[in-house]
Amino acid sequence: MTVSKREEEYLETMYLLHKNKGVIRVKDIARVMRVKPPSVVDALKKLAEKGLVEYEKYDRILLTDEGRKIAEEVYSKHVLLTKFFIDILGIPPEVAEQDACQFEHYVHEVTVERIKEFAAFIQEQCPYVLKQFLKEKIEEAD
Repeated sequence: MTVSKREEEYLETMYLLHKNKGVIRVKDIARVMRVKPPSVVDALKKLAEKGLVEYEKYDRILLTDEGRKIAEEVYSKHVLLTKFFIDILGIPPEVAEQDACQFEHYVHEVTVERIKEFAAFIQEQCPYVLKQFLKEKIEEAD
């Protein structure tokens, strides 16, 4: 089954809403994703047809096991990329967050794994070089 990048965004948003608020509501999804509620309802219907959410109008919204699995994968990429951009590349947090939102939907699992390995390597083997690099980036920004 193929899931579009936009559908991944919906699943990730629902996952985070459930994780943070314990409940998933159309109006909250709409607010977070900056779309109108009817767009959310259309997306929920499509995701329900794919078996990724349980949705009935005026009822609770739940991620299925498969929907949760996809959302967790996307979110874990987001967290990894954000940390990499901030901790290794020295990118300002707000920019890193925006970029991670874009990258997470397009980056291949092989690339994610290599980023993870590289971050661990550079932090363990070259902490002084990393500190120097980040210090220079901060000074350039000032």
